[in-house]
Amino acid sequence: MKSRLDFYRASPGAIKSLLVLEEHIAKSTLEKPLVELVRLRASQVNGCAYCVNLHAHDARKAGESEQRLDTLVVWREAPFFSDRERAALEWTEALTLVADSHAPDHAWEAAHVQFSDTEIADLTLLISAINAWNRFAIGFRKLPA
Repeated sequence: MKSRLDFYRASPGAIKSLLVLEEHIAKSTLEKPLVELVRLRASQVNGCAYCVNLHAHDARKAGESEQRLDTLVVWREAPFFSDRERAALEWTEALTLVADSHAPDHAWEAAHVQFSDTEIADLTLLISAINAWNRFAIGFRKLPA
């Protein structure tokens, strides 16, 4: 596969806009390990090789275990995730696949039990941001390094 476009150079303003979202996410009360799990899971669902590679690496640097990273793709069946993480992962999948899922009530209810209103809004921003990054990376064929 060959890269199509260096989107950082093509539209620095677009990337700057995404980085503003990332700054807000970094200042949120969402735990860093949870943030990385959400980024990685959305990237897995979307099939973004660049982002899966990047966020698996970032999760390891943040102290995430190989066991949890290995089983993230089957998080529903794996006993290694907390109720809060499961709710975030459910909400991540629901919003990443929103055209099919329509953000079902059970996903909302699970998230709303585990997260404050501010946290769920920030979680939704996080999910939206990683989906935007995935679309840039997939659309322009950004390759893992």
